[in-house]
Amino acid sequence: MKASSVHHILFDLGGTLMHSRGDWTPILERADQALADSLNQHDIVLDTRVFRARLHEYYDQRDKDFQETTYHFVLRELLKDLGYVDVAEPVLRSALDALYSVTQSNWMLEDDALDTIQKLRSNQYRLGIFSNAGDDRDVQELIEDFGIRSYFDFVLTSASSFYRKPHPRAFEIALAQWSISPEEAVMVGDSLEADIQGAKNLSMKSIWITRRAQFKADEIQRFKPDFSVRSLKELLPTLERISITRI
Repeated sequence: MKASSVHHILFDLGGTLMHSRGDWTPILERADQALADSLNQHDIVLDTRVFRARLHEYYDQRDKDFQETTYHFVLRELLKDLGYVDVAEPVLRSALDALYSVTQSNWMLEDDALDTIQKLRSNQYRLGIFSNAGDDRDVQELIEDFGIRSYFDFVLTSASSFYRKPHPRAFEIALAQWSISPEEAVMVGDSLEADIQGAKNLSMKSIWITRRAQFKADEIQRFKPDFSVRSLKELLPTLERISITRI
């Protein structure tokens, strides 16, 4: 029987193609303050501690149902609860942009990311991104700033798609961009639950990037990746192994 090669690769973003420069605690404090300062220009007073507490409630919920209601929704609903009804959309967007202008400065592309995706494209691989993220515009701006958009067929986020990995619908939405079946794609990511188990639930092959991975010991047994590599530069030979085994 002829080998069936895999030529579609779905990437995670944070912890896979990019990583944080440093500790998030001071960055998030500055970001929350930037958001509050932006709102204050429109006579809206928001305690940054209240905002961050509401975000944690949002995080807890989305980790249970894998549905993304977005930072925009959280901020709008919080302001309503505080008595600021019908805040203009440009005001909300400007506040979020102020927040993300701070957080984006803490992200950087992995050293081996550009070389890897260039080699993959030169070897006729089709590339896509699906990122669990609370704001689509934030991710799209990061991709533009990194200068890598041209290498990808699409850049999707849970904010734009509603579903978060590992929800099966998140992967189905991504695969629909290529009009292919799950068996024709490989998921590459650092999260055992979101990326690896999510892919395996749809019979996609999975490659676990371990260098930024955070996990508990028992998760390796529960969420078994098909392949594990430390860095992105190991992807090409690993993909060649996958093609060999698909007989």
